[in-house]
Amino acid sequence: MTETTRRIHTPTFDIDLPLDDAGSGPAALVLHGGGGPSTVAALGEHLAETRRVLLPTHPGWNGTTQPAGLTRVADLATAYLRLLADLDLDDVLVVGSSMGGWVAAEMAAQDARGRVRAIVLIDGAGILPDGYEFADLRGLSPRAFAELNWHDPDRYFVDPATLPPERVAAQQANVQAMMAIAGDPFMHDPTLLERLGAVAVPALAIWGDSDGTFTPDYGRAYAAALPQGRFELIADAGHLPHLEQPSATYSVLDAFVAAL
Repeated sequence: MTETTRRIHTPTFDIDLPLDDAGSGPAALVLHGGGGPSTVAALGEHLAETRRVLLPTHPGWNGTTQPAGLTRVADLATAYLRLLADLDLDDVLVVGSSMGGWVAAEMAAQDARGRVRAIVLIDGAGILPDGYEFADLRGLSPRAFAELNWHDPDRYFVDPATLPPERVAAQQANVQAMMAIAGDPFMHDPTLLERLGAVAVPALAIWGDSDGTFTPDYGRAYAAALPQGRFELIADAGHLPHLEQPSATYSVLDAFVAAL
C-alpha cells in the first residue's frame, strides 16, 4: 500500500488529503465513518485483491486539519468527486461505512460527470425516513454505546479507562470532527432522501441486523429511496458488519461487484 497526500481544491476550501493507494484494476474509493480509517482498513485490503483501492482519511480525523470551509458532509462529497476528477478516474465503486456511506450517497447524488459507477452503503447515515427517530446517544456510557452498536459487545468493547490518554484524546477528536460536519442536524441532510430518487447507479445497502443506531428498517428505507437500490441483511452483526461478520459481508459485496 502506498501512502500519499493529495492537494484537493474545492470552491470553498483546500485540503491536503492523506490517501492510501493499493491494488490495481478498476478503482474503488473506500470511505470511513466516525471511528476513522482503521475501521475500514480490512475492507480496503479485501477490495484491493481485485481493484485499485483509494482509502482517504477525512479532514479532521487522526490529527489532520479540518478546514473552516468544510461544514457539511456534502462539502466532503464534493471534495472526493474532485479527487476522482484529479486522478482522471471513471466507473468508480464507492464504498462507505457509517458516515462514509452518507458521503458515498451524496457523491452519487452530486455526480453530474458520471464518475461513480456504483455505491455500497454499509450501515450508512445521511437520511431521516418518515417516522424514524435516531437513538438518543447523549449521556450514554461507553459500554452502553457498545451494546447499541455491536452484536457481540463483550468481544469488541474496549474500556476507555484501559487506554493511554493520547489514544482517548484522538478518539474524542475524531468524534468532534464528525459532529462538526454531521451533528446539526444530527447525522442526516434533510434534502438527501428526496435527491436519492435521481441517483441512476446500482446501489447496495449492507446492514447488520443488530445495529441499534441505524436499524435495519433505516437501511431498508435507504435502499428503497434509491432507484437501483438493494438491501442485504447480515446476521449477528451490528453497525460494522464487515468487522463482526467479514465472510458474510464480503460474500454479499463481491456478488454485487461481480454483477456490475
